[in-house]
Amino acid sequence: MAWDEWEQLKSEAAQKQSAHMQLNQLAPSGGGGGGGKSAWGDLTVSQKDLAAIGSAAQDLFDDFGQYSDYARVASTAAAGGLKDEGFALGGALDHVAERWVDQVQSLLDACAHISNHLRFTKNQHAADESFIAGTLSSISLLDIGFDHTGRAADGPRRSPLR
Repeated sequence: MAWDEWEQLKSEAAQKQSAHMQLNQLAPSGGGGGGGKSAWGDLTVSQKDLAAIGSAAQDLFDDFGQYSDYARVASTAAAGGLKDEGFALGGALDHVAERWVDQVQSLLDACAHISNHLRFTKNQHAADESFIAGTLSSISLLDIGFDHTGRAADGPRRSPLR
C-alpha cells in the first residue's frame, strides 16, 4: 500500500467518524442514575442468592483443590521425563508446573475468602436484625404506657416541657 493511499483511507475514515455522534448516557425515559427511583428498582439480594454463591465458592474450592493436584502431578512427571531424555522443554514444563501451584493457591484463597466473607455477612446481618428488633421492642414497651392523647394510662396529662 502506498503512502498516499494510506493517507486517503485515514482521511475517509475520519470523515465517516465525524458524521456520527455518540452520547454516553441513557435516554431520560430509560431510567438510570438520575437521583430518583430507577425503572429497574432497588438492588436486592436474598439469603438464598448469597447461599448459592457461597456454596459455589465452596464447591470450587473443594473440587479445584483436588483436580488441580492431578494436573500438577502429571505435569511434574512429564517434565521429569522430558528432562531425563535431554529435552530443554522439560525445564520449561517444570517451571510452568511451579507457577501452576502458585496460581492454584491464589484461586483457592479467593474462594475461601468469598465463602468466609459471605458467612461473616450472614452472621452480621443476623446480629443487626436482632439489635433492631430489640430496639424497636423497647420503644413499643414505652408506648404501651401512653395513649394517643399524651396522658399516661393511669395518671394526669403531662406537660410537653417536663
